[in-house]
Amino acid sequence: MSRVCQITGKKGLIGNKVSHSKTRTKRTFNANLFDRKFYWPEQDCWIKIRVSAAGLRLINKIGLNAALIRANENGNLKSLQILD
Repeated sequence: MSRVCQITGKKGLIGNKVSHSKTRTKRTFNANLFDRKFYWPEQDCWIKIRVSAAGLRLINKIGLNAALIRANENGNLKSLQILD
């Protein structure tokens, strides 16, 4: 599974690691991702989502169903694992 948030679409960035002597080498900044299980009351099932910290706050703010609809419209929700 790739390191992309399924709700917000956040992914890692590439930047420079700068040493004390100002030597620059490439490094990656990964997204703050978690594998979480949520209960989806509209479908009466459990789902497993890889979600970022910002995605968790969005789910808390607008609700799981609205967040899934928004993610599907934006094309971020590629594979949804439904657990029974």
